[in-house]
Order: sequence, then structure tokens, then C-alpha cells
Amino acid sequence: MDLLKHPLGALKHFINDSFKEKEPWQIVTITTTTVFLGVWLYEFIFLEDESVLQRGKKTVFRLAKLIPPIREKIDAELSSVSKNFMEEVEERTKHLTYITKLPEKKLSRRDVVEILDRNIGLGDYDWRNGLVSGAVYYYNQDLIDMVSEVYSKTSYTNPLHPDLFPGLCKMEAEVVRIAADLFNGNEEACGTMTSGGTESILMACKAYRDYAREVKGIKRPEIVVPTTIHSAFDKAAQYLKLRVKSVKVDPNTCQVDVKGVRRAISSNTIMIAGSAPNFPYGTMDDISALSELGVKYNIPVHVDSCLGGFLTCFMEDAGYPVPTCDFRLPGVTSISADTHKYGFTPKGSSVILYRNVKYRHHQYTVTTDWPGGVYGSPTVSGSRAGGNIAVCWATLLNFGREGYVSATRDIIHTAKYIEKGLRRMKGIFIFGQPVTSVIALGSNDFQIYRLSSALKEKGWNLNVLQFPSGIHLCVTHMHTKPGVADKFLNDVRDSLTEIMKNPSLPVDAEMAIYGVAQELPDRSIVGDFTRLFLDSMYYVPERKN
Repeated sequence: MDLLKHPLGALKHFINDSFKEKEPWQIVTITTTTVFLGVWLYEFIFLEDESVLQRGKKTVFRLAKLIPPIREKIDAELSSVSKNFMEEVEERTKHLTYITKLPEKKLSRRDVVEILDRNIGLGDYDWRNGLVSGAVYYYNQDLIDMVSEVYSKTSYTNPLHPDLFPGLCKMEAEVVRIAADLFNGNEEACGTMTSGGTESILMACKAYRDYAREVKGIKRPEIVVPTTIHSAFDKAAQYLKLRVKSVKVDPNTCQVDVKGVRRAISSNTIMIAGSAPNFPYGTMDDISALSELGVKYNIPVHVDSCLGGFLTCFMEDAGYPVPTCDFRLPGVTSISADTHKYGFTPKGSSVILYRNVKYRHHQYTVTTDWPGGVYGSPTVSGSRAGGNIAVCWATLLNFGREGYVSATRDIIHTAKYIEKGLRRMKGIFIFGQPVTSVIALGSNDFQIYRLSSALKEKGWNLNVLQFPSGIHLCVTHMHTKPGVADKFLNDVRDSLTEIMKNPSLPVDAEMAIYGVAQELPDRSIVGDFTRLFLDSMYYVPERKN
């Protein structure tokens, strides 16, 4: 009992007993092992974002997988899943041949286009008539004709060589300035174009990591983000060796817990991020409150507006004001926004904007001692497709503010019309308060994935959510066409009528995997499934051409 009252004395006795009559090498071994276990235990308990119970479950599951019978069972299941994925590819492409070797003689233009048409015709969903969530945000033949002409003139240009293509650099600079103005940046606001939202987010994380290392001396960088933030931040963390501190969102508003963000901030925090709006629910985090935290703690605040940025900047003029979420907030230091979504440009363009050039400087990659010369690159890619820059520039000019305001008005009106209709239906609920174009559905009465399956049978393709289970529709300009919104509401209503006749029925096998996956204590199994699915995208069936 005395030892319990005097922990230092207890430690002294433990050390004396452990080292008594021990050889030097044994003392070194005991000391090293003790220190290692102590550090591991400290990190396990105090330095992880998950609870000890959660991590304990994962550890048990991870160790269980090492037991031969269990490992064999898991491998068998993974093999079965892989086989199913490959069989799906074979079935989908059974009427086509695969080109696995370069043709000995060139194919004619007509032959190439015929093969192209067969390939792009493989999809089952009618995205042209608005039966798909997101994915294609605008489709108009006049616009296609224009960007086709622009791309044909610029398809071989490359901004890596500004001396060869100075006009292309001018167009990129103009796109950045236009975007900075739309998000209320002043004359110091700057940025670059990228290939998409993921690269824009990656660039922001890289800029803040390098800035924090050089200016603040931070060597173990952390980013504080909501659990609903886009997975591109996790990708950036894997690439750039950042620690992600995820903060839960309010279950009712689906906005990040600002107090939780404040608690997550440490001396290693290099960036706070919020969504305007987020992908799962279409709700907007309290960017104003995050801005205040950024100012108070001198931490950059990034606003991820990749999904809806080119709606929010026009919504006030369209008659749908939204909370301030741009450079008007003093703590906001960067914004990512995808031109290839509601900017309606072809796929392959986005912008990353900064309040000040000091951040953009840390986005750049510069090599000064290469025998090939001094090398500088603004983004991930060295060579970039000049055609993507040109068609983005051309689309912005072709729409103009008036065109974007009109399109935004139609999209937001349609989204609110659909939301209002869904809220009147029994058996489902809407997650939070959608701000722009995403409407997420859940249910307390039945497994919501049953509704997803029922709508799929009617030709709809919606996005599946997890933690908690849900589905969402991302409204695009395609849904503003006459009759599309009413068709969706009618199909949901009819599906619900059937489902509510027996709400306790389980979800079908195809969607059941989402429910099972959420219950697994070790998400590495889900990761294995995902890798196998990605493998199937590159699977080439063996068949005679």
C-alpha cells in the first residue's frame, strides 16, 4: 500500500528489481523495451483521435486476421469478390473486342470514331435526360461545338513552355483573376488552375505544409477538418505526410462542431478547412466561425467550394442569398472551386485561390540544381493540357455573369422544389438544411438503400452515403429540363408506397454490402474490396479479337 501512495518509490523499486544481477546487455534490452512500450502506450491512449475502445477493437480484428483459418477465409472472400468484379466487366463488354496490341497499320478516322462510339455507349444510365446525380453538370450542343473548336486549336499547347505559348499563359491568368473576383478577392488575391478539385486541395495542403515548416518551424503538420470534408484531404495527407484531425458534425445541422475544431487545434496545426457546401449532405459549415478561429490562432483557413463554388458566388444575384463563405471573411486564406462542375467547362479544370501570394509561393515546386536547368512548376503536373485551360477560359466568357446567374437560378429553384416535395413524403427525412444543389435522404422507418435500389430499377443513379446510411441527389442543369424534377418526385413517391407496405424487409444483396461494411471494426477489409474494384477497372478479359 505504501508503494501505491508513492509512485516514484514504486518506480524505483521496479527498476531495482528489474536490473538486479543483470548483464549490461540485458539492462539495455529491458530499458529499450520499456521505453518503446511506454511511448507506444502513451501514443495509443493520448495521441490518437479515436477512442481506446475503437482502437482496441481494430487491434483485435487486425490480430485475428493473422490466424491462419481466419486469414484463409478472408482471402477466399476477397478472391470471390474479385471474381465477381471481373465477371461484371466481362458481361458488360461481351459484345466488344479489346485492343491489346498496337495495330500494325493505322486505323482510319472513321474506324477510330466507330470504336469510340461503341466504347462510350457502354453506360446504362440516361445522363442526358437528367437521371444521374451530379457527374454531368451541363449539356448543350452549341457549347460542345464551341469548346470542340477551341480545343482543336489548342490541343497540342503546353503552358510548361511559356515562351512557346504565351497566349495560353495569358488565358490561365485571366481565368484565375476572374475567379478571384467572383470570390471577392482583392488585387492581392492569386492562384493557379489545376486539373480538378483533388489537385486544388492537394496544392493548398502542400502550400500550407511548406509555409508552416519554413515560417513557423512546424515539423509534424496537422490539418483540422470536418468528418464531412472531401476525401481529397485524406489523399493529400497520405501524399504529404500530414496528420488529419477529423471533427464530428452536428447530427441535426450536419455542420462541423466549431467548438470541436477549437479543441482540435494545436501548435502543429497548419490549416483549418470547412466545406461550402460539403459533398454528402450539401450543407455549409459555419465558415464565418472558422474564419474567426483562423484569425485568433493565426492559422490559415481553407474553404472547399469545389462542388458548389460556382453556384454560391452567383446565388445572391439569382435571388438566393447564402452565408458569406469567401475572401470577405478575414480568416479565409484560400478557396478551391471546380470550374468543371457548375462552371460548366469540360472535365479537367479547377482553380485554387489564395488571399496572398506568400501562400502560392509555397505551392510551387522549384528545383535549382538539376543539370537540365532550373525547373519550376506551379502544380503537380509539369506538362499540362493547354486545351483544358483554353476551353475553361472560353466557357467562362461564353456564359458571362448573366448566363451563370440564370443557370444558377434554375438549378437552385429546381433543388428547392425537389427538397420541398421530398419533405412532404412520409418515411424519409432530409439531412440538415441543403444550401445549394445537394439533397440527402435518410429514413428511420426502413433501410434507405432499399429506396436507392428501387430508384435504380426506374433508371436513376444516386450517390450512396454511409455513417449514417443515406443517399443523395446532386441537382445539375440537366434536372432543370421540363418534367425531370416531377419524374424524380413521382418515382420516389411510388417507390416509398411499395417499401412502406413492408418496411422491415432487408436491402437487396447488391446494396447490402454498404450496410455490412459500416459495421466492420477494421476498415482495412473495405479498403481491400475497394482496391479490387479499382483493379477491375483495368481488367482486360482474355478473348479472341
